[in-house]
Amino acid sequence: MTRIVLTSTLAALVASIPAAAQQPQVVNGRVAPEAGGAALDRTFHAIVAAQTDPAWIGYAVPIVSGDRTICCSGGDGTWISDGVAFSSGRLSPCGIDGSDRGTRTQAGQQTPSQPAAPIKLEGPDNLLVLYRVEQKSVQKIRVFSPDCELDAGGRTIHWLQDVTGADSVALLSTFVGRDEEKSNHLVDQAITAIALHKDPAADVALERFAASQQPESVRKKAVFWLGQARGRRGFEAVVKVAQSDASDEVRKSAMFAISQSREPEGTETLIQFAKQDSSAKIRGEAIFWLSQKAGRKAAAEITAAIESDPDTDVKKRAVFALSQLPKDEAVPLLIDVAKTNRNAAVRKQAMFWLGQSHDPRALEFFAQVLTK
Repeated sequence: MTRIVLTSTLAALVASIPAAAQQPQVVNGRVAPEAGGAALDRTFHAIVAAQTDPAWIGYAVPIVSGDRTICCSGGDGTWISDGVAFSSGRLSPCGIDGSDRGTRTQAGQQTPSQPAAPIKLEGPDNLLVLYRVEQKSVQKIRVFSPDCELDAGGRTIHWLQDVTGADSVALLSTFVGRDEEKSNHLVDQAITAIALHKDPAADVALERFAASQQPESVRKKAVFWLGQARGRRGFEAVVKVAQSDASDEVRKSAMFAISQSREPEGTETLIQFAKQDSSAKIRGEAIFWLSQKAGRKAAAEITAAIESDPDTDVKKRAVFALSQLPKDEAVPLLIDVAKTNRNAAVRKQAMFWLGQSHDPRALEFFAQVLTK
């Protein structure tokens, strides 16, 4: 099997190719270019209807802005969010079916992963959307960036050309039905793919999926990606859900989405929910995600919640949030709560999390308490 390693000049040239023309870097498989264009829906379903053996259908569309090199999952500097790995290190050949650790020789031996191309200083311009088809139905949806080398497992990839972002979003949206089961991974994969499209149609679709008439599992997923990938518009949509939605579970997802947003007022928005929301569940959730953002301001707000929130469960959640701060901040604050708080349940919670810290200052505090 021949492996092609791109030079820096060739890599730059590949990055400049329009999404309509750019094809994946494939080993152990065949790319079969086909017309897509305005007839995407008809062409796509015709291929699906004719396919009994496993194969793939794919195309390229512009990707949402941000550092989103989407490649192999697991290890070597990658992290995974719902099946999408945003790589910060070496790019490895990815098994298109999800076997992401290198390629295989004819003898079945694993070969070491090698970088497919130099790492670019900026994120990719395009997104590769791939559908696994078997027995005349779509079984899986995966997304990659063009600089990720793909092992196709000996399968054919029907590569559709001239696909627009809006048409792609429309096609992906057909996999997000209102009657889908909560465990349907195809729905999750479709929503993830939509969120990574640059086209404004992605915002419209995600906002529709976050609406009250959708299943709760779909709404939570849409809210997450609005905060994670859709910039200012997504942030405003998530805040609206957090303020007015009837479901506490969806609103809890909105707290997480706000914490993931890069908008500058994200922390201040969480603080407002932690202070003012009428639901103890939401106040507690906002406090927890504040702790994950850390910082002096977050610590002050969490401590204030322990002192002043009227709900004991929120106070206990805030104590846990303190334990999630860096130890140099968390341990002294927990000791102070254990010493001075008037609520016995809160003091007990602080003692518990001090014990979990295994910090010498906590052990010294316990020794003082036990020897009195």
